[in-house]
Amino acid sequence: MESLPIYPELLGQSVLITGASSGIGAGLASAFAAQGCHIAVNYPDSATQSAADNIVNAITENGGKAIAIQADVSRSDEVATMMDVTLSEFGKLDILVNNAGIARSAPVQDISEDDWDMVMAVHIKGTFLCTRAALPHMLERDRGRIISTASQLAYKGAPGFAHYTAAKGAILSFTRTLALEIGAGNITANCVAPGATLTPILGDVPADILEAIRSGIPRGKLAEVEDILGAYLFLASDGAAHFRGQCLSPNGGDVFL
Repeated sequence: MESLPIYPELLGQSVLITGASSGIGAGLASAFAAQGCHIAVNYPDSATQSAADNIVNAITENGGKAIAIQADVSRSDEVATMMDVTLSEFGKLDILVNNAGIARSAPVQDISEDDWDMVMAVHIKGTFLCTRAALPHMLERDRGRIISTASQLAYKGAPGFAHYTAAKGAILSFTRTLALEIGAGNITANCVAPGATLTPILGDVPADILEAIRSGIPRGKLAEVEDILGAYLFLASDGAAHFRGQCLSPNGGDVFL
């Protein structure tokens, strides 16, 4: 985290990060904590509780403030409870990061209806429900940042990931419309669309496919989580106040049409 810039205005701000028990979400929890933010670490189920607790412990042991909150972001009742807990603990919500996501791989003809619905529920329904829950508080204060994780694949497509790419594309469109609706005030809505990043989502991808992806990236490497975090910090900062409905794509030069 030493290479990331410090944004003094983030000190003391409260951040809710969904899907924060691993991957980019876990990196974001640490990165925002290093800015002096108070962190709500969302995790989906008991299988990921230990990882979430470890992140919280690491933050608090370094003098930060953090809590872990279990919630399935595709369930409105659990999202409402998560928001209530965050506001009760921190007294406010300055930054919402919609990062929860899952991936399944199959060609279109083999995608089950259940898998399609699950991917859509976590990615786009979860983004909608969390944003809807956060907005009343942010609108009352006329202050907030909503940052959602899309994907470079929303632009490029990817064989075997039609449901994933469709969901990420929907997040882009949702964010643009949201920005039009709230753009007159001091609440911003933007996306980050990472390129191929070494997270658990890539864990089952065969090595030869990963090498093919890497060889097509001008920088010559798959992103580490640390390569992605700066885009989120910038969009949360005062310097990004004029960014509305935009998408930043840290991708190592893997340019898309």
